[in-house]
Amino acid sequence: GLSLQSFDGRGNYNFGLDEQLMFPEIHYDHIQQIRGMDITIVTTAQTDQEGLTLLQKFGMPFYE
Repeated sequence: GLSLQSFDGRGNYNFGLDEQLMFPEIHYDHIQQIRGMDITIVTTAQTDQEGLTLLQKFGMPFYE
């Protein structure tokens, strides 16, 4: 699951991936280097609680 600590105080959520190979569209044999990425989900929520509720309704798995 995803950490509840990654909200920014304004309802947006940030997390990082160590490698791009988790995406099925990426074929291991075709990449030159493993790369990570930072992802920010920007919402219209005004608070972290509103953002959490929204993302939970989208099915994002959070843990406490």
